[in-house]
This record gives sequence, structure tokens and C-alpha cells, in this order.
Amino acid sequence: MTTAQDQNAINAGLEKPGVSDGIVTHDHQHGIGIAAASGPTVQRKPYDYGGNPLARVDTSDSVRLTAFGGELQPGLYKSTQQRKFANPAPLGLSAFALTTFVLSLINLGTMGITKPDIVIGAAFAYGGLVQLLAGMWEMAIGNTFGATALSSYGGFWIGTAIILTPGGFEIVNQLGSDAFATSFGFYLMGWFIFTFLLLVLTLKSTVAFFTLFFTLDLAFLLLGVGYLQNDGGVPNTGCIRAGGAFGILAAFAAWYNAFAGMADPSNSFVVVPVAHFPWSAKGRELRGKNDTHQTADETV
Repeated sequence: MTTAQDQNAINAGLEKPGVSDGIVTHDHQHGIGIAAASGPTVQRKPYDYGGNPLARVDTSDSVRLTAFGGELQPGLYKSTQQRKFANPAPLGLSAFALTTFVLSLINLGTMGITKPDIVIGAAFAYGGLVQLLAGMWEMAIGNTFGATALSSYGGFWIGTAIILTPGGFEIVNQLGSDAFATSFGFYLMGWFIFTFLLLVLTLKSTVAFFTLFFTLDLAFLLLGVGYLQNDGGVPNTGCIRAGGAFGILAAFAAWYNAFAGMADPSNSFVVVPVAHFPWSAKGRELRGKNDTHQTADETV
């Protein structure tokens, strides 16, 4: 998002010869410059006054957009203006969110349901295949973080569905209940480590983006500990339910970021804030503007 001064400079560069001799007014809502009788009508780019926290104005090919969970971009990234693909992040985030939501309800023992059979279909098709495809599309648009995250968690759900398929792969029967619980704990701890690496990469992004990976990492940690601290193959109930609670939070955080990636003033009355960290590039930019205004006020 550009500043008013930057936008004025852009608009000045877009004016046609002879227009500066006349009086020019500007319709900010429609982005139309209207000249007086002495000059022709001039098309100008509108300036966004902050009403939309997700709005961006691409001023040149060198512009880098600020971190945004709706694009699964944890740092500055290139303009999407010339991109031929739609944004695949909301699709992948939604697939992850729904599958995580269902399994987390089961981990919480909601309404007495404790067996994860119902989640297997969603894990194969939506959380697995669809999320994996979204990850591949992230690769096509050049988003390394998004491709790694979505493809990996798509693989996680496919792998988990294979493990949980009753009788299909005989994994539980081959290992026995005690060894299976411990082995599944190892599996979940591996995902805790991987998610922690992604979490570190979101520390300069937004609160919504960070919250997604923070709650997911805690969910993996608690579930892993729950399976490792099993009693005769029965996971620790307290840890599993705590992991389920954080899984619910992670699911809603994923939906929140997905909605942020799809919503704009053209299709929604609600455009959710993403809250940049104060130490992020956007946060430092906003802090610099506030300091400048404060200094100007003190001078006056």
C-alpha cells in the first residue's frame, strides 16, 4: 500500500501534456481525473485511505508486497498483478482447516465419538489430494513457503489416512497396540519439528499467519506426547484432548487466513484485519509514519 505522497507522484506521472495548465479534480472512488474545460479527461490510479487492510497498490514491477497469510507469504513478495494463476492458498488452507477441524473434534471426544473412521475420506480427498494440488499450484506461482507447507500437510493427511484406514493396510495389527501408539507418537513429533520450522518463518509476518502455525505446532506437540505417554497402547487422554483443543484453534486460524485471502470490497462487506507485527517490514513502515506525524505535530 503506497503513501499519499507516493500516490500523488504516480498520478503526476500519469498526466498527459497540457492537463497541468487546467484545474484538475479527482474522483477517488472511481479513480477518474476530471479536468476543466482547458484539458482532457485523465485516468488516474485511486489512493486507498486505509479502509481495506488487505488492499494493495502495485506501483511498479519492483514493488514487494508485505507478508500476508491469505497468500501464504511470510515475507515480502513480488506483485501478483501479472500472475496467470489464481491464488491457491485459500483452497489449501480450507482443505487443511476442515480436515483438522473434524479430527480435532474426535480427539476432544465430542458427543462420545472417539474413533477417527469418519475423517479418513476427508483426509484422502480434501485435506490430502486437494491440499497437495494447491501446494503444486503454489510452486507454479513461485511461492516456496506455500508450496512446502501445503504439499507437506497434504502428504501428512494422505499418510495419516493410510495409517488410520481400518484393515486396509494392517499397520496397527502388524505393530500391536503398544508399539503402534509409540510409533505414531514418533510420527507426530516429526511433524511438530517440521511445523516449528515453518513457525519461525512467520515471525516477521502477521498475527493471523503466526497464530495458525503456533496453534498447529502445539497441537502436534500435545498429540505426540499423548501417544508417547501411552498406557498399554492407550494414549494419554488429557494430552490428546488438549491437542484436539489446539487443533480446533488451528482450524479456525486457517479458515481466517483463507477468508482474508478471498475477501475484498468487491465481494464482501467484511474484510478482516491481518495485524502486522510491529517488527515486521509493514510494522516498521507504519511506526515510521506515526513517528513522522508525531514529530510534525510537535514542531507545529
